[in-house]
Amino acid sequence: MKEQMLILAIWPLFSSLQPLQQVGSNQCSNNSYVINVMLMNYSDFPSSTESLKLAVEQALERVQNEFQTTGENVTVKAIFHPFSSSLYVSQGCRTSTCEGVELIKTIYEAGTLGCAVIGPACTYATYQMVSLETVLSLPLISVGSFGLSCDYKVNLTRLLTPARKVNEFFYYFWKDSQLPFKTTTWESVYIYKRTETSEACLWYMNALDAGVTEFSEKLKFKDILRTSEQLKKIVKNPNRKSNVIIMCGSPEDVRTDLGTEKVDNDIVIILIDLFNNTYFRKNSSADYMQNVLVLTLPPANYSYNSVIKDYMEDDFLAGYFNAVLLFGHILKKFIISQSPVSPFGLINEFRNTTFEGVLGPVTLDEFGDVDTNLTLLYTSQTAKHFKPLLYFNTHNNKTCKATNSPDFIWKNHKLPSDTPGTGPHVLTIAVFTLTGIVILVLIISLIILRKYRRDNERRSKKWSHIPPEEILPLETSETSHVSLKIDEDKRRDTTQRLRQGKYDKKVVILKDLKNSDGNFSEKQKMELNKLLQVDYYNLTKFYGTVKIDTMIFGVIEYCERGSLRDVLNDKISYPDGTFMDWEFKISVMYDIAKGMSYLHSSKTEVHGRLKSTNCVVDNRMVVKITDFGCNSILPPRKDLWTAPEHLRHADVSQKGDVYSYGIIAQEIILRRETFYTRHCRDNREKLYRVESGKGVKPFRPDLILETVGERQMEV
Repeated sequence: MKEQMLILAIWPLFSSLQPLQQVGSNQCSNNSYVINVMLMNYSDFPSSTESLKLAVEQALERVQNEFQTTGENVTVKAIFHPFSSSLYVSQGCRTSTCEGVELIKTIYEAGTLGCAVIGPACTYATYQMVSLETVLSLPLISVGSFGLSCDYKVNLTRLLTPARKVNEFFYYFWKDSQLPFKTTTWESVYIYKRTETSEACLWYMNALDAGVTEFSEKLKFKDILRTSEQLKKIVKNPNRKSNVIIMCGSPEDVRTDLGTEKVDNDIVIILIDLFNNTYFRKNSSADYMQNVLVLTLPPANYSYNSVIKDYMEDDFLAGYFNAVLLFGHILKKFIISQSPVSPFGLINEFRNTTFEGVLGPVTLDEFGDVDTNLTLLYTSQTAKHFKPLLYFNTHNNKTCKATNSPDFIWKNHKLPSDTPGTGPHVLTIAVFTLTGIVILVLIISLIILRKYRRDNERRSKKWSHIPPEEILPLETSETSHVSLKIDEDKRRDTTQRLRQGKYDKKVVILKDLKNSDGNFSEKQKMELNKLLQVDYYNLTKFYGTVKIDTMIFGVIEYCERGSLRDVLNDKISYPDGTFMDWEFKISVMYDIAKGMSYLHSSKTEVHGRLKSTNCVVDNRMVVKITDFGCNSILPPRKDLWTAPEHLRHADVSQKGDVYSYGIIAQEIILRRETFYTRHCRDNREKLYRVESGKGVKPFRPDLILETVGERQMEV
């Protein structure tokens, strides 16, 4: 939201900037070429405005001399455009958001826009100039603009190492485990973000903190330290999550923030200090730098004697000098090739090129960012001064070791692991130990699992009858006959008074397993064991089997009110409209549905003989399903509840159970005979027509609802 408001606020500044190229053409032709130099006085950079102007003028003199040497009648000059931020309460880059846009507007209105602009060094100012398509159709050269937000801009060239390059170094260094002094990958870090920091440090640390970079995505642990107190606490905390700390600043900042605190020997602090060449001139190191690796730029490789010393001390000055030399280098190519020079035509040339800078060759990558060899330094324990540990080429992201056996503070000439309490040797032992434990646990688990499966399979194949003496006869007051349908081919639809008894203080039904002699097969025993495990509110409990004399009975939970078919037939005890109203009918259907849902999800999986005579009602009018399972003992028979496909091919399935449920639902709703239809009353004919499937439409029962309400129609 803030960004949108900012764009709306500065949009008027952009509205007149679209034809920049045409206005600037007068300053970029006829052998006269102008560079616009934006001089914004910032406290975030060491160079004064006067020093920057002097650097640009000296560079222009060198460019002009080179053209004269080749006999070219070319004039290159600079127009300086100062901008004061004295009106702001807070000075520096963080208040520069609109300054660059305002200044370029002023240059445009004055008609002095040339071939290229040496633009602001602040990321905030530069971003606003390159983030909108309407801005600048000519090269913008920045000595700074380090932030990730300025990456990959088509007309922006950066001559100081951007945060993207620093981030890539850390990504590859963390990943590298093939160096003689670093044999493990790192996956954790503490990032110490100091409050008082330079413009470069601000964006270098912000890039490391950003979650969208390859470096951050690789890390398994990352935490931000914001105060020196937090830093001091971490370096001596044995329970810290990482041994590696990244900070940006100078050795003096390390001394100030750590003070005299004792630093654990496993701690590695990486100090980003790119623009400080004192490490190579005065390379003596202090004791507080023993645990510190310094990431910096290599010493300058120069061949000039005049005005060189000042630029060795100040990379910012050298950057402005190089900006002019870069423009002269590109312009010279155009002049020699006799190509027309235009601001827009120059843009693509400020990429993939190498030119001679004030301190040596300067290379730009395909995105216009400067490439260099970053150098990582360590403190020698014997010489007590800084020595190079490795070099990192930002052009190809290749690491080159500077030594095989550095004499730094860490043991065995190797950097420690990033994880506290571990090292190459300890880590190896831990890995082998853990691997052995895991393998041992797996073997033991497999043995136990195998034994459990065998025992379980063995138990499932065993079956023992309930001792007949545990089945007690009922007393006279407890005697009650229950009418249930019997699944026997010989008796068909006849009703038999099933025996009752008492088992474990519960009234039970003894159902005659007519087709069994008690010598069950392994498959039948497994089915019976599955039935024993079924325990649900809407399913009758199966207790086992009992052998009385020569007969085998199933011992099943007793329900006092008999079968659902009996209840539906008894319209005197259960009249319509009062007892057997719609609420009760819905409740009955819901009970059956719950029982079947549980049964289908259990090991039994399917009923196979679902019908209203196998749904029984207890004394609380709760419907329970009985006679399920044991399909190998009690094979399915042909009934009006049986699905057509199972009538044709004797089988059972869950879909067949759903069909049976529909037939029962019709019985409940209409309270008529099973499979009621006005066109056919004979059960044998109904069974034949369902099984044969002859006719235009499948033969189905009627569902006539003439006097029902809207809610009943939904049911």
